[in-house]
Amino acid sequence: MTASLLSMQAISKSFGGVPALITASLEVQPAEVMALVGQNGAGKSTMIKILNGAYVRDSGSITFNGAPWTAGSPQQAQRAGISTIFQEINLIGYRSVAENIFLGREPRRKFGLLDWPKMNADAAALLARFDVKVDVGEPLENFSTAIQQMVAIARAVSFDAKLVIMDEPTASLTRHEVDALVRLVADLKRAGICIVFVSHRLDEVMEIAERVTVQRDGAKVGEFPAREMDDRKLATLMTGKAFAYQTCETDFMKSQTVLSVSHLTRAGQYEDISLDIRAGEIVGLTGLLGSGRTEFALSLFGMNRPTSGEVRLNGKALALKTNAQAIDESIAYVSEDRLNLGLVLEQPISSNILVTVLDKLTNGFGLVPEATRQRTARNWIEDLAIRAPKPDNAVRTLSGGNQQRVVHAKWMATQPRLLILDSPTVGVDIA
Repeated sequence: MTASLLSMQAISKSFGGVPALITASLEVQPAEVMALVGQNGAGKSTMIKILNGAYVRDSGSITFNGAPWTAGSPQQAQRAGISTIFQEINLIGYRSVAENIFLGREPRRKFGLLDWPKMNADAAALLARFDVKVDVGEPLENFSTAIQQMVAIARAVSFDAKLVIMDEPTASLTRHEVDALVRLVADLKRAGICIVFVSHRLDEVMEIAERVTVQRDGAKVGEFPAREMDDRKLATLMTGKAFAYQTCETDFMKSQTVLSVSHLTRAGQYEDISLDIRAGEIVGLTGLLGSGRTEFALSLFGMNRPTSGEVRLNGKALALKTNAQAIDESIAYVSEDRLNLGLVLEQPISSNILVTVLDKLTNGFGLVPEATRQRTARNWIEDLAIRAPKPDNAVRTLSGGNQQRVVHAKWMATQPRLLILDSPTVGVDIA
């Protein structure tokens, strides 16, 4: 039998006495695509961060490329051939797309001068492998979260890697971009490169992976051929529960029209959008990268003023100039980028939930009573089943899915008439 490229055995890790991994294991063969799946809090990201040196394991052993392995830092891991794409985009917004891809290893001319034409050309060629065509000389922050994710993926695969770890790489991507990623994974495999693919999108797991390792509550449940799995089997293995799916049809034609959009346009971003949404109705909006989905949503939230057209809420014409005005009109917006636009990571979970309704919780002296603050926060934590040991813990201590629930709680607390959800399932597991 071929020796494994990566072998992680009996890995354990605790944070503050709370176990995140309990003798977990992961085995990856040369040129194999291995999926690592599990619910939020199953320990997948902890496993990855131990491998690449972001965390130090409490116990267990790791062998990589035929030798014992302990990474002192992600940079050391990268130099050794382990390249990681995290679900959190860790790039520099004010630097160009090309600079972000080649940061720290920019091509240079004589006397150490940057070779800008080569760097831009190489960056454009690399992104073309994903069917992404953008001005690589523009600052990264000018682009959507989905484009930024593709840039992060391009940066990771540009290294001379033996193992590429993809932690939720498709969370912000549409099917078109996912198809490009699937093709790239096949190219990497043909080049002899291993992939560890972490995703909550179980249909992608079966499409991309050859084998699947399932984790639950920090421990390995088992290892299975992907061809023998379907989303229901995987969901049961991940959660210990069986899920049934059912849809029902509802006639909303007699319901009140809450939102009416007529010929809304913002030059260069979207054009001539018209739609009606009735009370209790869920309307889906989809499109490829650059189609203007997020830009349109931000216009409804007062953050991206349209150049023409009309928006009516409950029959009243709106000309929103700020998101504060949108909130006053009972409109709420859950951003696709919860880390930068949805949460204050160092602040308590309770503060993040209550920040939108503090003015409604004040007493006659303009203060928020501690009992009111705690009660309101706990109510939302219970209602949305947020797994938070203490409401005053920093929100950064939560898993991605629980962070997303905090964002939902923050906006549901405002009791919105119109709730806009921009890619709301990013980092959210099957359960």
